[in-house]
Amino acid sequence: MHPPGADTVLVRHGDLNTKSDTVKQYMEGILIENLEALLEDRSIPGEVERRWNRPLIHTEPDAVEAATAAAADAFGVVSASACLTTSTEKGEILEALAEIARECYGGGTFAVDARRANKELPYGSEELARDGGTAIWEAVEDEFEPEVDLDDPDLTFGVEVRDEAAFIYLEKVDGPGGLPLGAQETVIAMISGGIDSPVAAYEMMKRGAPVVPVYVDLGAYGGIDHEARAMETVRTLSRYAPNFDMQVYKIPGGETVDLLVNEMEQGRMLSLRRFFYRAAETLAERVDAHGIVTGEAVGQKSSQTLQNLAVTSRATDLPIHRPLLTRDKQDIVARAREIDTFTDSTIDAGCNRVAPDRAETNARLEPLLEAEPDDLFERAAEAAENAELVEP
Repeated sequence: MHPPGADTVLVRHGDLNTKSDTVKQYMEGILIENLEALLEDRSIPGEVERRWNRPLIHTEPDAVEAATAAAADAFGVVSASACLTTSTEKGEILEALAEIARECYGGGTFAVDARRANKELPYGSEELARDGGTAIWEAVEDEFEPEVDLDDPDLTFGVEVRDEAAFIYLEKVDGPGGLPLGAQETVIAMISGGIDSPVAAYEMMKRGAPVVPVYVDLGAYGGIDHEARAMETVRTLSRYAPNFDMQVYKIPGGETVDLLVNEMEQGRMLSLRRFFYRAAETLAERVDAHGIVTGEAVGQKSSQTLQNLAVTSRATDLPIHRPLLTRDKQDIVARAREIDTFTDSTIDAGCNRVAPDRAETNARLEPLLEAEPDDLFERAAEAAENAELVEP
């Protein structure tokens, strides 16, 4: 819900406020570019105004909800509110609150949350909240008996007074938080299309790191459904980053998978993962990526015990980022639902047929090296060199 006539979106960021002025200014510039890209991609009319601490989106009343939703999808944004803009003169603010109350407040409890950034104004936040509450009460008391609840109100009238204007809103739409996408270095994102890997990629994007999606074609052990779900999840992720290239590098891995299945029993899932990492490392040199992100979590699969993670990680000199490392499965599933990758991630995948009957949970590197093909890393490098760039 938003005030009648609202045509401005107030955008709030969080982690940027912990940075030095120079870094903050740099990151705010990136955030502005990302907001503009989201509006353009969704055909939402609007102009983004850069203000210290509070970027604004000026749009049309009919588009203010869509603009608010777009802002709330931008990495680095903590929350966004559709606002009615007034002058900083207290009388005008109170008149606007009364009018909004008559239109939007139909019963239940209410509160006024007033914040004044401009300390030179002749009133304080508490005074504005108190007088605002009185204006709202008097505006509706002939229709029903209003009730104030400062702890858990049914409706909160928000007022934020900045240097040149006051912004009145009725709700805050939560954003992802984090840092603006592009504020950190690029990483390779291993995308299987399962539930975990797209969420891991999203979490790295949330911390400002653009991702280069990589899908390993498992040949007969994957198939068209396996690839389709991976591509669809990348397509969903790309909606959060329309000004970043989200083409997928498709690495051929079918021959190597078939070799591992035929020649290895114990430990082959670990060797397959080592193949993935080494191929990703080779590709990273080509695309100037600075790490690898995966959806692994401690103990979620046999290949993801702490010992096995230690063994597989040694396949590459690049850092392997695992943002889901300590997350419970139900939390990962909930996050997948939130970002809209869950449905496409639940298509059955043939890659389960790669797993041996007896899983290795406590591997040691030397025995694994003796068992796996001597040319595993050469195969990985060649596969990466033959990677095909495809549209998701």
